[in-house]
Amino acid sequence: MLLPLEFGRAWHVIGKFDDASLRACGKLFIGTHDFSGFAANRGHPVDSTVRTIRKTRLRRTATTTVIEFEGDGFLYKMVRLMVGAMVQCAQGKKSVDDVRQRLLSLTTQRVGFVAPAQGLTLVRVLY
Repeated sequence: MLLPLEFGRAWHVIGKFDDASLRACGKLFIGTHDFSGFAANRGHPVDSTVRTIRKTRLRRTATTTVIEFEGDGFLYKMVRLMVGAMVQCAQGKKSVDDVRQRLLSLTTQRVGFVAPAQGLTLVRVLY
């Protein structure tokens, strides 16, 4: 259940999650990859779609799941597409292998749906 103070600041996902799939999917993103399959087109090309994700972290409570990414940079809607893929895995709508294949392919077609911006927070920038 979405708490009143979280309205507009959290994504309320209905249904059960498979923690193992959620974690396995998150681990796929660690390392240096071409994330073109997890980026939206802003209308202008970027120099490179290769990014390095150093860490993914998942924290769960009875009512909340927090997913954190640490990397050297992010493409337009990259985090929202990765979280969307992770949620689809956790709900059994996609397999971890489906997400792995999308990450390995150099396609610009999106992996599924984009997680909404509610709850997306930039925690800090390291130089």
